[in-house]
Amino acid sequence: MCVGAVYEVFERMAYYGISSNLFIYLTEKLHQGTVKSANNVTNWVGTIWMTPVLGAYIADALLGRYWTFLIASAIYLTGMSLLTLSVSVDPLRPAPCSDPTGANCKKVTPLQLAVFFGALYTLALGTGGTKPNISTIGADQFDEFDPKEKAHKLSFFNWWMFSIFFGTLFANTVLVYIQDNIGWTLGYGLPTVGLVISIAIFLAGTPFYRHKLPTGSPFTKMAKVVVAALRKWSVPVPIDPKELYELNLEEYAKKGKYRIDSTPTLRFVLVFEIIILIFLLELVE
Repeated sequence: MCVGAVYEVFERMAYYGISSNLFIYLTEKLHQGTVKSANNVTNWVGTIWMTPVLGAYIADALLGRYWTFLIASAIYLTGMSLLTLSVSVDPLRPAPCSDPTGANCKKVTPLQLAVFFGALYTLALGTGGTKPNISTIGADQFDEFDPKEKAHKLSFFNWWMFSIFFGTLFANTVLVYIQDNIGWTLGYGLPTVGLVISIAIFLAGTPFYRHKLPTGSPFTKMAKVVVAALRKWSVPVPIDPKELYELNLEEYAKKGKYRIDSTPTLRFVLVFEIIILIFLLELVE
């Protein structure tokens, strides 16, 4: 599953190639004030980190990881392509200006702002589907109960982390240098081309992947459990902790899952946890 690590290199290059220098572009090219620029950067970064919740839900409950990732990758690539065009094509990019204060520069048009920020948030939407799913697609290729594959899984995640750090390092050094000293077109164009290559490599490996069907989102199950717990909060708690588990050990073994044992720590949380676990049986049945 080296294609996942390859994809992550280019994805991190794209994200940090934008985020590391976004404030500079907003202030120097779009001539926004420092407060407004900082606000726009934090809004975009916050959106980037919120959309994976939606992407994870869609993958778990509706489309599955593979199709969610593939559709989100297309959205991500669309955002990167629009962003590259917005800094390259004359009608879309701001007019050149040598005034460092921006006071005598030509004002940025609404179209230029719309395309640039539309590209940013299109990219953010795509990230929501790629970020939570590419690593889990990689993990799905290994059988946790096979000792050999389990060892390969550990090796995969070692390379996975290496790819993240390598992509981040490349973006914060090489891409930032290119953007500041050569041009924004090349600085955004390189990770865009990289994304195209990585998506093509991912698609080429499709026949060899293990595809897992969606099994339902944990958010839905958690909501059902909380509602059931609140409705029947007065039911007495079993003395035997084994009665708190929603499935027998045999059922866990069949599904390749583990149960989580209760502990004496955080007892103020344990009371609510016990109430919830009682009604998992009811939900499963």
